[in-house]
Amino acid sequence: MTNQPPTDPQAAGKAYHASPKEMRRILFSSFMGTAVEYYDFILYATAAGIVFNKVFFADLDPGLAIFVSFGTLAVGYIARPLGGLIFGNLGDKFGRKTILLTTVLMMGIASTLMGLLPVTEQIGIWAPVLLVSLRIFQGLAVGGEWGGAMLLAFESAKRQSRGFAASFAYMGAPAGTILGTLILSLMSMLPSDQFLAWGWRIPFVFSAVLMMVAVFIRMRVSESRVFHEMSAAAEKTKRKVPAAELFRNHRRPLLVAVVSGLSGQMTQGLMGAWAISFAVQQAILAQTDVLNMKAIGGVFTILFVVIASRLSDRIGRRRILIFGNILAMVLAFPVMHLLDMGNTLAFLLAIILGLSLVQGFTSGPYGAFAGELFPTSVRYSGTSIGYQLASTLGAGFTPMIATALVMAGGGSLWMVSLLWMAFSAMSFTALLVSKDRSGSDIQDLDQVISGSPSGNDVAASDGRKSPVAESARA
Repeated sequence: MTNQPPTDPQAAGKAYHASPKEMRRILFSSFMGTAVEYYDFILYATAAGIVFNKVFFADLDPGLAIFVSFGTLAVGYIARPLGGLIFGNLGDKFGRKTILLTTVLMMGIASTLMGLLPVTEQIGIWAPVLLVSLRIFQGLAVGGEWGGAMLLAFESAKRQSRGFAASFAYMGAPAGTILGTLILSLMSMLPSDQFLAWGWRIPFVFSAVLMMVAVFIRMRVSESRVFHEMSAAAEKTKRKVPAAELFRNHRRPLLVAVVSGLSGQMTQGLMGAWAISFAVQQAILAQTDVLNMKAIGGVFTILFVVIASRLSDRIGRRRILIFGNILAMVLAFPVMHLLDMGNTLAFLLAIILGLSLVQGFTSGPYGAFAGELFPTSVRYSGTSIGYQLASTLGAGFTPMIATALVMAGGGSLWMVSLLWMAFSAMSFTALLVSKDRSGSDIQDLDQVISGSPSGNDVAASDGRKSPVAESARA
């Protein structure tokens, strides 16, 4: 088992990146672990829209049942920032790898137990209570997952490919979505009574298999070298509370991380969860067709994440993220119109444009952008808390709010379009007042952050190295 990267005293302070073999292992670990986490998390989001309202809240009015079902979805999102706080703090103290093994085990166990839960008809109110409890457990696990998975790749990659490496943690999300959606789609081909009785459980129980694969892979990767160097140079940081340091000294970067991530997360909640439920509940499309279209959308999401993250390594994260938010505001009304048309081709186009394209450019470079906002000592805490707060505020309540807006609008979707534009405008504004550090080597980021006024001025947004970084290297 590989626990630590190779060390070389002569290399201290010099630009470091993992060997090609180790980098491939790290990237696959980042991708696979996040895929498992989001397979479970997004599987719940999909099931909340088409299953849980019928098996856990069947005694409620159909409209209220779907609203309450989405409420249990929101509970998981509420727990995510707490998971980011807990595991981010531990990851900054003890390393990324140990935390990642813990989070993937937590998620796999919670999801497997969901697949074995009795329904309300069998045990009454205890069924939704247990469901919500496991959902909170899921939220805590995924709260600590993304930051660590992203940072292992981010801190081990060459500067010229750091954005692409960091995006593997995000590519795992649509990959997990594809797998979960296809398995749920396969099960939905069963007669309705069999699907609701046992078919929906199979994808959740399958989580146990994916969990074991992810644990095996993660046990073989090395800890981040930049974390080891930081720990060796400042042993006293292990006795501090990184999260407290984050809130005391890095409030503005944390705010930027939260607000700049809102639009990408809102897109996921809107088009990845609410739109699926809208199409099924309104009987616009067959349930299996909707799930298959979502899976196709996941393939395109990975493609656009790759394109956006590659471009961010060439011209800077900030420019790509700004473009993604402009795209979201331009497409908000057209995508809702396509969704309202009620045919398969229009729905697929709405998913590709509204979920895949927009999310690819608003989220693909986000990991590296967020990682470059914080020094090594609080990077896990900063990226995890920032991302998970953005997720809670941007995606957690979106399906509920969108459902309420459609009801208030008498079935019209124009208010949903305005909601989407508002979130995109907030992220756009946060990006406008931020700068770009994509031109600095990983070893230089701590000096760039601490050496600039208020710790907030950064490298030029054209991707060139900052004078601070150059002087630090000299």
